[in-house]
Amino acid sequence: MPGRSPTPSRASRPSPDGFAYGAAAGLAVDLLVGDPRRGHPVAAFGRVAARVEKALWHDHRGWGALHTAVCAGAAVAAGALAARAVRGSRAASVALTAASVWAVVGGTTLGREARAIGGALAAGDLEVARERLPHLCGRDPQSLDGPAMARAVVESVAENTSDAVVGALFWGAVAGVPGLLGFRAVNTLDAMVGHRSPRHLRYGWASARLDDVAGWPGARLTAALATVAGGNPRGAVRAWRADASKHPSPNAGPVEASFAGALGVRLGGTLSYAGRVEHRPVLNGEGRPVEVADIDRAVRLSRRITGLTLAACVGGRMIASALKRRNA
Repeated sequence: MPGRSPTPSRASRPSPDGFAYGAAAGLAVDLLVGDPRRGHPVAAFGRVAARVEKALWHDHRGWGALHTAVCAGAAVAAGALAARAVRGSRAASVALTAASVWAVVGGTTLGREARAIGGALAAGDLEVARERLPHLCGRDPQSLDGPAMARAVVESVAENTSDAVVGALFWGAVAGVPGLLGFRAVNTLDAMVGHRSPRHLRYGWASARLDDVAGWPGARLTAALATVAGGNPRGAVRAWRADASKHPSPNAGPVEASFAGALGVRLGGTLSYAGRVEHRPVLNGEGRPVEVADIDRAVRLSRRITGLTLAACVGGRMIASALKRRNA
């Protein structure tokens, strides 16, 4: 009919790509089975990285940078080769993305460990809680009482939501399977050598700085989604703006502050790592002390953020694809 706008063809309409289906499937598998007790791909990468460190270690930033480049570069290259091998098959591409997402995210195991510690604290069994706490974070459990352990769990849930879920999905949306594997490799290297121990102060510098860069967008996305999903947007934004910069980590600061504001609790303060005591600024000082029940609230917030992250990443890819077609 004259003057009528043509109906867009199905091929011209934005639609979810293989990443959308693969990421959703990978998250579903993680929800159903969590992490395996043995043979986890990330653990296998860690063993290889430890061997590389043994071969390369010198108390020097340059050697540490080489270690980072070799290990992270190998993960990215492996992802690129695998993606190239299956690019002719949509089903195989979706399956590879699903397997990669399952391998690098850890939301279900994070929630299970947090709730296990919360259950022990609720039952008054501090020894069991202390035994399980190292599965979740690196703090010295013997120095913590019940409320301090509850606070440590909430902080770990917040930080690991960014590191173990949101950051991985973000880089997967940007760079596909190489992005997924590369981000997890960088994050794992930071956990292995990025801390300020005498052995790794210089050697781990490159891994720590690269992790800061790679984690920057995921941390901000996590903080933003916490303000949407947490039930107290005003409190989350206020704590994020007022307190995030006080945290020594440029990425943990926004995440923990926004979680604190969203949950209405107070995070930060004195903590201990392997006998080393740190006095960190308080996040959301207007909040109340963390209670055991807040562990479950933090896990549920983490789950909601995971779902919103998937939606945001898929939507972002659809928009980018539509803009690319328009400009072609």
